[in-house]
Amino acid sequence: MIPDLSVLWVIGLVLALTFIVQRFLFGPLLRVMHERESATAKAQALAAEAGRRAQTATADYDAQMSAARNDVYRQMEAVRREALERSAAFVAQARQDAEATRADALRSLDASVAAARTTLTTDAEALSQAIVERVLERRVS
Repeated sequence: MIPDLSVLWVIGLVLALTFIVQRFLFGPLLRVMHERESATAKAQALAAEAGRRAQTATADYDAQMSAARNDVYRQMEAVRREALERSAAFVAQARQDAEATRADALRSLDASVAAARTTLTTDAEALSQAIVERVLERRVS
């Protein structure tokens, strides 16, 4: 059995077409697919790295915000403590002033009472003298 010459031609054409299709269609297509895969892998690696950097930056930001918040709270506490101390000092000064005013008022009241007693005693003696003189209708010494 000798093969027909047309079979050889078909085999030759199939081999030629296979070579041409492999060379001009599948080769470039596979090359583009490999380039896309590598570009995708690079993009994924870059995205993962960017995600890690973003997480690190977020952690740093959170740490800085926490430190700043703590610093603000410390400052607010210091201002509050200072205000309380000033308030306590004002209250103490007001109490001291009120006590001094009260003491002055008591001294003044005591002096007024003493003066009133002296005046009342003098007036009472004069009045009693006048009553006795009127009742007795003579001068009492």
